[in-house]
Amino acid sequence: MVVLNKIYTKTGDDGTTALGSGERRRKSDLRVEAYGTVDETNSVLGLVRLHTSGEAELDAVLGRIQNDLFDLGADLATPDTGEDLGYEPLRITDGQVAALEKEIDRFNADLKPLRSFVLPGGSAASAHLHLARTVSRRAERLMVELATREQIGSAAIRYMNRLSDFFFVASRYLNAKGEGDVLWVPGQNR
Repeated sequence: MVVLNKIYTKTGDDGTTALGSGERRRKSDLRVEAYGTVDETNSVLGLVRLHTSGEAELDAVLGRIQNDLFDLGADLATPDTGEDLGYEPLRITDGQVAALEKEIDRFNADLKPLRSFVLPGGSAASAHLHLARTVSRRAERLMVELATREQIGSAAIRYMNRLSDFFFVASRYLNAKGEGDVLWVPGQNR
């Protein structure tokens, strides 16, 4: 259980932060940047959920994803060095990836095939889902770069890859119920 009695500690005033292992890293470190961008994705998802209260099934999935994103942040904040930490670090699992794939398939099942790229827009929830999609893609790029330097679980990277796909499908799902997708028209303004 997490207990936060004091919010500021002043330990980061020197530009460093503690990882889950206790190791201190610069706040500009690629690992910190990666889990910070996962946190940013989660914050955008909070904005999405302001607009999905009438969509109970989707909102429940978004709530589960928010929890998974905290799991992912914990995973990234605790480097896998092979050393015994005295506890079992939280890691993203293949089961979490599979659950996300199942939700993608479920919400995509009745959508019409695309004949054009989709522009961010439509309903407020859909526009925010596109923002979540792009932020999650940035987090994924940072994680992929980090994986060239340090160990990252393959399930964590797969989860982020699927997550942006889920956000895209969820935006289309919501737009299909109302506003409709906003389609790209190549060269429209030439």
